[in-house]
Amino acid sequence: MTKILYVEDEPFLGKIVKESLESRQFEVCMVADGRDVLTQFKAFQPVICVLDVMLPHRDGYALAQDIRQLAPEMPIIFLTAKTQTEDVLKGFQAGGNDYVRKPFSMEELIVRIQNLLQLTNAKPVLLAPNGHIGLGSYTFYPHKYELHRASNLRKLSHRETELLSILAENRNFTVPRRDILMRVWGDDSFFNSRNLDVYITRLRDYLRDDPALEIVTLKGVGYLFKCEG
Repeated sequence: MTKILYVEDEPFLGKIVKESLESRQFEVCMVADGRDVLTQFKAFQPVICVLDVMLPHRDGYALAQDIRQLAPEMPIIFLTAKTQTEDVLKGFQAGGNDYVRKPFSMEELIVRIQNLLQLTNAKPVLLAPNGHIGLGSYTFYPHKYELHRASNLRKLSHRETELLSILAENRNFTVPRRDILMRVWGDDSFFNSRNLDVYITRLRDYLRDDPALEIVTLKGVGYLFKCEG
């Protein structure tokens, strides 16, 4: 079942939306208070987040930025009664992928969720409670832009973190080259394609001390991040 983190502080609306999603075979964790969201995000490990904007203690825009630090590729949909263009732009700038205005139909929301899941090829990012991802003998902290192994720490750039997050999400699965280019750079131009080659080489170098990890190039297709154990 697809796991959705749903954040909404209106109990009546929240109950309707949660039950409607569950009737479509989604697994839903609903949170009403902004200060509880990150704890639930780490414990529940969703594949998509649906966030109300106006929330007690921490609004949806701030939460999206928090979630982006933990999981840079997490799909995020905002739900809000705000209709001004500047509010919509603020949502996208905060890290949202889509923006649904209240009132909305459940059919519209479900279609938007399904479309976004298809576009992002979303899979759960297996975060430990403190927000890290185990990769063989390495520990990857996306929100800190860090890769650890034993007592060694390597600081990662934003692009390196984005790319390693995608590979980690899809470990032991093939990731099409074009999908990576579109998600990280926004287009698949020759220049960005060469940049991708450079970053893949760097990540291979960073992970070279663990023979159980290998980034395999599938010529004409993409990459396979082999992660044994």
